[in-house]
Amino acid sequence: MVPFKAIDSEHMRGHFSSHARDYDRYASVQKRVIEFLYRKLSAFEKPPGRLLDVGTGTGSLAAEILRSDANQPLFVMDIAHGMTLEAVKRLPAVFACDGDARNLPFSNDTFATVVSSSVYQWVDCLLSAFNEVTRVLKPGGLFALALFGEKTLCELRTSHQWATVENGGSRASHVQSFPTLNEVSATLSLAGLSCLDLLSTMEVEYHADVPELLRQLKQIGASNAAADRPRGLASRRVMQAMMKKYEEEYRCVDGVPASYEVIIAIAEKPRM
Repeated sequence: MVPFKAIDSEHMRGHFSSHARDYDRYASVQKRVIEFLYRKLSAFEKPPGRLLDVGTGTGSLAAEILRSDANQPLFVMDIAHGMTLEAVKRLPAVFACDGDARNLPFSNDTFATVVSSSVYQWVDCLLSAFNEVTRVLKPGGLFALALFGEKTLCELRTSHQWATVENGGSRASHVQSFPTLNEVSATLSLAGLSCLDLLSTMEVEYHADVPELLRQLKQIGASNAAADRPRGLASRRVMQAMMKKYEEEYRCVDGVPASYEVIIAIAEKPRM
């Protein structure tokens, strides 16, 4: 089944834009994901030509690419204007614009390579977004992406759902839901892309306590952007119950864990 979830794009754009200056201080998992994706991409021979970084954030992935190939013609794009500005500060020589992954502002067959890290979990319809990648890629072009999968923040989601039900609410969660590995694979295929490599791995980050985790998520702008998310903040009673459950169920000698499922894919647009 091709995943679709209604996303409040204005909510998402505003959150990431307003936290752009703080993003690099707190986005430790996202930095490791970029390193992992870059290593995977480096194992493939990139076709010559322009490269597009979709959802560039502060430009970290683009910077890694330019370190190995300073002459790479590189375009960066982000839906959040604050992020685009931060990327330009880091990489003043690149071509930069604001843009939405669902409607890429480029002509057909423009890029030899498209890359993206920690972006497509925020897209409401993966098929529409991947179709856009296929459209702007040249035949034989590569698409390298990393996104967060369904097991991401499973401890937080499970604890919050339990606390909500215990306090008389529904199972609707303030925690974003993400796609599965099979959904990503199927959607790449439906978009006309041939998958060359696909894997899922877990990254676990440890925190002193649950409030520290929540503060970090807030500082990088990572809030639930689903259009049907519960409105407003969870009640104090629910939050207290959630944190108590989280501590009881998941705390270990290293602290309070937060798990992230990272899905990596390298795909190719077939040649004519």
